[in-house]
Amino acid sequence: MSSSWYVYFLRCADNSLYAGITTDLKRRVNEHNTSNKLAAKYTRVRRPVDLVYAEQLKSRSDASSREYQLKRLTKKTKEQLIKNFDLSRLPQP
Repeated sequence: MSSSWYVYFLRCADNSLYAGITTDLKRRVNEHNTSNKLAAKYTRVRRPVDLVYAEQLKSRSDASSREYQLKRLTKKTKEQLIKNFDLSRLPQP
């Protein structure tokens, strides 16, 4: 299977950041905003959420490893990453 994986940051309504991985960014962001079953428990009470950062990776393993790295960054470093990120660089569905 050659599907791409993404690691992403969401900005929650309380200005906190949520990191996750998925194969479909559009679907996953929609789930975080609308579904009480599929959304992460963290994001359900912090809606609405907006996609503010994403990286495309080759495998689930790579995405999980990168998510772990990103989660360990300081909030300041995460904000700098987001500030320098251009969402239009991502492939459009």
